[in-house]
Amino acid sequence: MISARQLSVFYQRACELELQAFKPGNVSVYADGHDMTVADFRISAEVSAEPLCNPDYSLGEKIYYAVKATREAVYCNTNLGIILLCAPLVEAASQRSPSETLRQALSSVLSSTTINDAGWVFKAIALASPGGLGKSDEQDVNQQASVTLTEAMRLASKKDRIAYQYISNYENIFDFSLPIYYNNLDRWEDRNYWAVVVLYAHLLSQFPDSHIERKYGSYYSDMVVEKMTHLLQELSKANDPDYIKPFLYNLDQEFKCKKINPGTTADLTVATVFTAFIEAFNKA
Repeated sequence: MISARQLSVFYQRACELELQAFKPGNVSVYADGHDMTVADFRISAEVSAEPLCNPDYSLGEKIYYAVKATREAVYCNTNLGIILLCAPLVEAASQRSPSETLRQALSSVLSSTTINDAGWVFKAIALASPGGLGKSDEQDVNQQASVTLTEAMRLASKKDRIAYQYISNYENIFDFSLPIYYNNLDRWEDRNYWAVVVLYAHLLSQFPDSHIERKYGSYYSDMVVEKMTHLLQELSKANDPDYIKPFLYNLDQEFKCKKINPGTTADLTVATVFTAFIEAFNKA
């Protein structure tokens, strides 16, 4: 059985690996951005890990107290999406029976969320105050929840890629992201942060980023797909991806000058890597 301590290590390692990857438009070790720094994200991962992996907390409490710890440490929303995605994975990994896969255990977690979980998560989202959230006619996070967390996510799923994972049993992660990550993991030897870049580019080329679309609608959608397709073409023929760093610097600057932040894609990237770490542990 995987321990809370091991889950905390995997979570922080996934967050760090995502920072090591040069993801255009996001904060990474190559460039800060959007009034946030690498240090903000590292501190966020560290302080959120303990409540997120606390076996005494319910799913909703895990999310709320992880967001609260982050907010108190860095005073901004660095990891709400990461926490929302990783908390059910923590719960599933902790509760998984030897005969279950992680995805089967996750299905049980998502099908048994409660109104109380939703209440805690509404408080977490209101506290994090993500950009472009706005008001909702149904189950507004500033009001009291009256449906389960999964039902609340269903209401948001058409406009939010993270919410969609809750109602699809993490379809985009298990069926799309993980195969891409695994297929590229050893391609450049031990520099597995490049596999994360490939994963990020595939996600952003395939799925409109919720964070971008909450701010700009579909205004930048075609441009982002075009840029990510170009990036994937460059990566596909790169024996040494370090040679495409100038291209990545230019693309990163272009996105940030336009205030394009593919934050949801980065969150999905972290959750994919976290899932891979858990699966590797289960197979060991």
